[in-house]
Amino acid sequence: MAAESTDDAPHRLSLQFDYDTERRARVVERAVRVEVGEIDDARSTARVGRTGRTVEVRIGAADLVALRAGANTWRRLLSVAERMAETAPRR
Repeated sequence: MAAESTDDAPHRLSLQFDYDTERRARVVERAVRVEVGEIDDARSTARVGRTGRTVEVRIGAADLVALRAGANTWRRLLSVAERMAETAPRR
């Protein structure tokens, strides 16, 4: 059965990514935040947040295999978002 939230899940992981500027952290966070809820399933869920120059992805999972899969997925998403942030136009 799926956990109600990342904090209530039997297995939890927090991934934190620090960036050189708050602008870059904001671009990355906004790019991956749209995936929250879209890739959740019966075994895992995630939340994305940002504080200053740090983006945090909190993953909750029903089992360790789902936690590992979630961590791999979110790391890939962040990697793509980081590459995108390098070329994002400034406002």
